[in-house]
Amino acid sequence: MKFRILFAAVAALSITACSTPEQEPSPAAATAISSERCAQNKAAGKITYLSGYQWQASASILEYVAADKLGYFKAMCLDVDMKPGTGDTSQNTKLLASGQVTVSPVSQQDVLSANANGIKVQGVSTYSRVGLEILMTMPEIADLKQLDGTTLGQKGAMPIGVQAMLKKAGADYDSIKQVVVGYDPSILPRGQVKSLTGFISNEPNQLKAANTEVKVWRPYDYDVPGSLGAMAVNPKFAAEHPTAVQDFLRAGLHAFAYCETNGAECVKAAGDLTGAGYDEKHNLNIWQTEVEVIRETLKAGTPLGTIDTGNVQSLVALLNTYGKADIDPATGAGEFNTSYIKEIYSGDKLVWPAP
Repeated sequence: MKFRILFAAVAALSITACSTPEQEPSPAAATAISSERCAQNKAAGKITYLSGYQWQASASILEYVAADKLGYFKAMCLDVDMKPGTGDTSQNTKLLASGQVTVSPVSQQDVLSANANGIKVQGVSTYSRVGLEILMTMPEIADLKQLDGTTLGQKGAMPIGVQAMLKKAGADYDSIKQVVVGYDPSILPRGQVKSLTGFISNEPNQLKAANTEVKVWRPYDYDVPGSLGAMAVNPKFAAEHPTAVQDFLRAGLHAFAYCETNGAECVKAAGDLTGAGYDEKHNLNIWQTEVEVIRETLKAGTPLGTIDTGNVQSLVALLNTYGKADIDPATGAGEFNTSYIKEIYSGDKLVWPAP
């Protein structure tokens, strides 16, 4: 019910803001998006948003589902087409670069890697310098060097942050046998692998729900950089329609604040998009875990979404050292545009609605 009430209120706001000369704007128009900005955003045409993985309640997915459901995009005069992704980051970047997709969650390290391979995408925001990738072991493992000569389960590609963590911890990385496994984390407590890669908001919550205690090893605790909730756009679209990019992010950030206190409602909206089989309880845990990481690592006075240019340089060094890349630091920095986030804040307060 609350969603319907809010949607009606915001939709009414957008109608007054985008009124034609024949219509008399209501008093609410004084606080709504200007007719000039509305026209600029409408001129951008359809904006295709492709999620990272289906409608999982992760940061950079759930709040954009909510922004659409609550009518925030319409309030910004944006025509957004919501599409679920498959989890294949390389596919997302290719679709972004080709213009088939306008905006999509893409980690900062994947933005750097894509551009290094000639796939041109532009990073426009991020929530945290902490990545979601982790390594799990059973509680008796007290030192990562104990994993020497053991079997590690991963999902098809070794997360570079986990690789860097193991090497920084002094483990004999080359002695660790890597095997590709599925998405059932119970293989760890069953002893089929000695360690298992995963995401801090997913597998540990699944195992906890099964009353299984595991130890979580975070690359961030070993000074390994990462990113969480990062967004990327098609560079040509962004250059031609800067207000549309600003207001797309504005709507998502406004919805982020709403979902922080109304997580169950936002998760239900994602569940409605997915249909049968959507585990709302688990997805709420995903959302709450990621929000906790974001808030714990956000520097005081820093607007949510701000790109940490120092972290970008750290990621360049990470990819060059452990990913065998050859990315020029200045070139890497140029693949991110910090202006869109700066334009939608007054100090550290999000301006809502747009001017």
